Parts: sequence; structure tokens; C-alpha cells
Amino acid sequence: MQRIALLLYPGFQVMALAAISVFEFANLAVGETAYEVSFLSETGGPIRSSAGLVVETTPFHDPTFDTVLVAGGPGVVIPSEGLQAFVQQALASSRRLAAICTGAFVLAEADILNGRRATTHWAAARNMKTRFPKIKVEEDRIFIVDGSVWTSAGMTAGIDLTLAMVENDLGPDVARDVARNHVVYHRRAGGQSQFSTLLELDAKSDRIQNALDYAKRNLQTPLSVEQLAEAANLSPRQFSRAFSAETGQSPAKAIESLRVEAARLLMEQGRHSIDVIARETGFADRERMRRAFLRAFGQPPQAMRRNARASTEA
Repeated sequence: MQRIALLLYPGFQVMALAAISVFEFANLAVGETAYEVSFLSETGGPIRSSAGLVVETTPFHDPTFDTVLVAGGPGVVIPSEGLQAFVQQALASSRRLAAICTGAFVLAEADILNGRRATTHWAAARNMKTRFPKIKVEEDRIFIVDGSVWTSAGMTAGIDLTLAMVENDLGPDVARDVARNHVVYHRRAGGQSQFSTLLELDAKSDRIQNALDYAKRNLQTPLSVEQLAEAANLSPRQFSRAFSAETGQSPAKAIESLRVEAARLLMEQGRHSIDVIARETGFADRERMRRAFLRAFGQPPQAMRRNARASTEA
């Protein structure tokens, strides 16, 4: 049985509890107590979250847990000296030390992330880069594993983090069963982007949103402006004008972004060759996809695949 500790502090964000529920459902999946979860705080007793939920905790004592996770908060976390001291002890005595969302700032303040690759919520990543220049902050990652230290992006990325832990401990079948019970995709790769092209485009009207949804379902086809306009129930001229006004991009640029996002996800999953991915996402050939990746990320698809493997295998 593996002992898991979640470190809480006043004002923690409740999404950390969703990440912890992955261990609960892993126990159900294997039919035994593979994980025992404890909730710790510096003082012990009831700890109130930012949303007002109160969790009963025990005070810091023995740091020899298999895995110690630090919860995130709604903003940048300023840890107490006691919290910093405890995570420093946990680094030496635990198999894994992890931080969810802005909980990474606790590890940063304790000098644990110096020289390491790490991530956090995208809204706080620039702050971390500025305040802690010794950390190799990768702001566009779902989670990162650097040795025994794991960090994740915000909110639901904590679930991806703990699903990856379960997969490492108990195998992919158990992790897949837990993901189904949580009604989420089998965990996203650590190297996957925190951002969504559809959210970035931010279509204002149902007509333009319908066109984008149609495009996402049919990326493997050429997708002409006429097809998109028909999906939006507009003339091609009306559609092009409305699309640019709502999204700030041309239809061609937006479709390329959707193709790149889909190709990147397939690349990180590692199940298909680059040629197959290029065809499945509508690039037609690997050279066109390579040029699109260079425009979007400044690196070719092969480099993205290597980075994703490094994030999950480290």
C-alpha cells in the first residue's frame, strides 16, 4: 500500500481534491487499498479552502510518504517557513514530490525546482519565470516530470497528473478505468498544450461556432471557405467577413491552427507515424505539417514528440 499526502493551507483551491479522488477510484478499480490518502497541514485541524469548504487535517509530522502533493491556490501561493521545511524533508524521504497548479510556488520558494523543468497554471507562469530564473519554466505544458518532482498546470490538469501516477504504479488498464469513472479522456500527455484553439478563437455567434465545430470534425478534408460558409448558413463573402470580425483571424489561418492542435495531440500520443498524422489532420504530407509546426511552435513535429516522451518517461 502506498501512502499519499495532500498538503493543504488556508485558501487552497478545491480542485486539488478532484486530483486526489483518482487514488480513491484506483482502489475501487483494483479491489483493494492500493493507496491510503492523508490530508496534512502545518497546524492540523480544519483548513478552509478559497471556496469555503473545510477539510479536517492532521499536522505535519513524519514526511516519509510514498507521494507528497501540494495543493494549488486561486493565486500565487506564499508558503510559510514550516510548509517550505516540510516539502524539503519530503523531497529527501518520499518517492515523489508533486505540486498541483500554483502549488509549484511552494516548491519554488523552497528551492526545490532550481535547475529543474516545471510548469504551473498558465496565468502564473510568467510570474514564476521572473521571480525564479533558475527554474526551467515551461508554461505550455499539462504536467512535467523531472526526476522525483512532478508539477502540473491548473485546475483539471491535476487529474492528468495523478492519472499518470496511477498508470506508472498500477498500469494503463487501471488508469483507463479510473479515467472512465471520472468521465475524462484517458489522461492527456504531459506535453500537451494548456491552451485550446477553439477557446482562443472565441467565436461570438452560433453560426461561426457551427462552422468551427464542422471544421474540427472534418479536418482530414480540404475544408474550403464555401464548405464552412454552408455550415454557418452564410454566403462565402458574408462568412469570411463575419469570421474575421469575430475571431481576428482568416478562415485559412484558423483551420491551420486547428490542424496543428490535432496533429500535436496525435504526435504526443505516439501511436501513429508522422505521415499518417499529416494525412489524418488534413495537411496531406509531412512537409506541409512541418512548416505549420515551425510557424506555430518554432520547432518541427519530431521535436514535439521527443519532448512529450521526455515529459512522461522522465
